[in-house]
Amino acid sequence: MTDTNTTPVAFVRDAMLAEKSPPVTSSGPIGWLRSNLFPNAFSSILTIVALYFIYKIVSGAFPWFANGVWDTPSLAACREVLQGTVGGCFSVLTERWNQLLFGFTYPEEHYWRPALAFVLLSVAVVPLMFMNHMEKATKGLAIALAVLGVLVLIIGSAAQGIVVVLIAGAVFAASIMAKSDAKKVRGWMLMTTAIYPFLAFWLIWGGTILTPVFAALGFVGGYIAFTKLEKQSFAMGLIGGVIAAFVVWWVSGFISGALPGFLALEAIPSRDMGGFMLNFILGVVCVSLSIPLGIVLALGRQSDMPIIKGICVVFIEFIRGVPLITLLFVANVVLAYFLPPGTTFDLILRVIIMITMFSAAYIAEVIRGGLAALPKGQYEAGDSLGLDYAQNMRLIILPQALKISIPGIVNVAVGLFKDTALVSVISMFDLVGMIRGPILASAEWNGVYWELFGFAALLFFVVCYGISQYSQWLERQLATGHR
Repeated sequence: MTDTNTTPVAFVRDAMLAEKSPPVTSSGPIGWLRSNLFPNAFSSILTIVALYFIYKIVSGAFPWFANGVWDTPSLAACREVLQGTVGGCFSVLTERWNQLLFGFTYPEEHYWRPALAFVLLSVAVVPLMFMNHMEKATKGLAIALAVLGVLVLIIGSAAQGIVVVLIAGAVFAASIMAKSDAKKVRGWMLMTTAIYPFLAFWLIWGGTILTPVFAALGFVGGYIAFTKLEKQSFAMGLIGGVIAAFVVWWVSGFISGALPGFLALEAIPSRDMGGFMLNFILGVVCVSLSIPLGIVLALGRQSDMPIIKGICVVFIEFIRGVPLITLLFVANVVLAYFLPPGTTFDLILRVIIMITMFSAAYIAEVIRGGLAALPKGQYEAGDSLGLDYAQNMRLIILPQALKISIPGIVNVAVGLFKDTALVSVISMFDLVGMIRGPILASAEWNGVYWELFGFAALLFFVVCYGISQYSQWLERQLATGHR
């Protein structure tokens, strides 16, 4: 007998359904507009009002740019060309670009020196900034330098173009090495970055090459002595190398002075430096020096030793309570009264010291906030592992505190770079000082304001925006947020 009552069997699909494209209103450009610009009625109204204001600004500024004049020798000639039409007199930029970038007393035949120093800065720092992507960074930098070298060959000096192309080849070789032995290349990059300041000072200020060579050898010797002989950490090796480099730099100044003909560059007084080059030098040097000094001040303020803590607290609170312009006047005028009679102390070095102290005080407070944000268990974890104070700070506390402090440090660095324009009040002709002084005081360009100050704003914006974007990228790489 056959059982005709069969139990129904559930259907099991043996193939996936074909994927359907998302609705047009939720993907692509339309989806982006709906989710970002027109998500609701109120946001839509704000978007329309903002677009209206953008249209009015662009429509009003476009004729000024489109009708701009670039090839007249003076403002009067520019107005004759315009004949009452709306247009900018951008000829001041093509006529005075060298003064805006290098100042009006820096010798024209030596413009290649700060330009080469800037290229070497890229070679030394850019791969180090993108250490986790070192191979890609070095290849991209090599391509950029090769294009720059070809442009210099076409429109400028053949010798300088060949030098840039050779540097690009060296960077490309470093990218190949980075793929094979990244650890050694990291050490090479760090050594190059540490030696770079001495070569840059030699290029910009001049003198004999023996001084930076001796300083570089002193850095290498100090680094080896601390890491190999004294069995210290990598950080202590860098500190020892820098100290040895400065000592050797000071001593070699007397030795190299007896051999001025050995690959010597013409010495250029710091008073002759100006333009955006001066702003860039002050910004890079002061930020680089103020970050380690700020770390030391932040650790000193949290120290259990009352004398060290008191000194750091007094220093930080005094510097933060005094305007930067006051410190610049002190560097320019008052500091000379505390020096022995007949002692000359270069003005730019005095300004670097004051700006570095000012910035370090603010960075110290930012880092102290990062240290205070860490839970107490992080400190106790180092103690439970048997680490001493230096090891605990270097391996556990500071890496976390510095990651937390990245936005604040970048904020101080951007503000410091913009504050370098204040040196114009002590008769240092930086970019703003050049505009307010020699250029606007000349009969040819008296009355040009928007073009000059717009160009200055563009240069500062490019640098500050680049710093901000790099900090955001670094935050994402270090995963500073909570996962």
